Amino acid sequence: MGEETERKRERVYSEEEIAAKLQAELPHWRYENGWIRRKYKTHGWKSTLMVINTVGHLAEAAWHHPDLKASYAWVEVLLVNHAAKGVTDKDFELARKIEEVVQWQPGTAGGALEGTPNTDQRFAYVKYDG
Repeated sequence: MGEETERKRERVYSEEEIAAKLQAELPHWRYENGWIRRKYKTHGWKSTLMVINTVGHLAEAAWHHPDLKASYAWVEVLLVNHAAKGVTDKDFELARKIEEVVQWQPGTAGGALEGTPNTDQRFAYVKYDG
C-alpha cells in the first residue's frame, strides 16, 4: 500500500470539528497553529523527564510521534498527522492515552497503590488537574 493510499484513508478534521472533539473529550488540550497541544506542569526536572519518557514510550508503541517542548517544570505535547497534513483520529487517540497515563493518580482510585505523595516536595510529581 503506497503512502498516497494511506493518506486518503486518514480523515482530517476541520478546525470546528477539532474544537468540538477537544471540548468533549480532551478539555485540557487546545488547538493552535495546526496542532492539538497540551502543557503538563511538573514539580521539577526529574518529573519533567519522567513525563517525556512516558510520552515517548506511548508514541513509539503507537508508532505516531508528537513534537515535544520542555523546560524545568513543564512539558508540552504537540500532535498532528504529518502524512495526512492535519489532525486525525491518530492524534486524538494518542492524546487520550497520554492524558490517561500522565494524569493517572493511583491514590485516588481506592486501590492498593498509594500514589506519589504530593504533600512532600521531595517526591511531588505532576501537578494534576482538578
